[in-house]
Amino acid sequence: MALYAIGDIQGCFNELQGLLDQINFDPHQDKLWFAGDLVNRGPDSLETLRFLHRLNAVTVLGNHDLHLLATAHIPKYRKHKDTLRQVMHAPDGPELLEWLRHQPLLHHDTGTGYTMIHAGLPPQWDLDRARHCAVEVEQVLRSENYIEFFHVMYGNHPVQWSDDLQGWDRLRFITNCLTRLRYCDTNGRLALEQKGPPGSQPRHLKPWFEWTQRMSRGMNILFGHWSTLGPYDEAGIHSLDTGCLWGGKLTALRLDRDPPERIEYDCPTVINPAK
Repeated sequence: MALYAIGDIQGCFNELQGLLDQINFDPHQDKLWFAGDLVNRGPDSLETLRFLHRLNAVTVLGNHDLHLLATAHIPKYRKHKDTLRQVMHAPDGPELLEWLRHQPLLHHDTGTGYTMIHAGLPPQWDLDRARHCAVEVEQVLRSENYIEFFHVMYGNHPVQWSDDLQGWDRLRFITNCLTRLRYCDTNGRLALEQKGPPGSQPRHLKPWFEWTQRMSRGMNILFGHWSTLGPYDEAGIHSLDTGCLWGGKLTALRLDRDPPERIEYDCPTVINPAK
């Protein structure tokens, strides 16, 4: 049995099939984990969701997955770059959205010791805090009040963690960390507007995983979201988003090998990032 963690697909279904052929994936023996952003901007979000739903794969929610769930119910949040209409209009769309809404924001596997999220962790969070915070948002997403959450999900504030955060502010901060975070400062203030590669950010900021005082040091963390970061495998930190959507690669990290083995599938340009 092989275990693979795969980076952001974003509706690039043909590229996913190419990667699975490359690794000789056997659905009867092998297991797949997906680091979120299953949908949007690429050409085939619907088939991607259908495939993962049938497979019953392990996945965590990314910001584009949450955006799909929100815009399915609140049209004003739809963007001209979205490629989500096919999901909303499909006969099995409601079933797929219901399945997606019940996926976690964090997956921790005690057997392998790996923790998978879509984006990042603020420096104040250790594994226990991260798991509890993820559950707080998951419970709302799976409740009858989930549409109310989508009305207040968007936004960059608050920017810093406090145990005293409450209500929608607390849930928005947790969501932003787990699905949008790249950079923060030494006090853990989020800089969500910064999206470029390391070295492009202001000096007072670092990638969330580079702060030496972070409470998550020692964890083995898998994450996607950051295509401009590229492949990264240091000190238990493993990036998975290698820019498939932009004509880069779709990455699978084989986790049942030590060290984990990185397999990359070359992707044609789906979107020109200059546009």
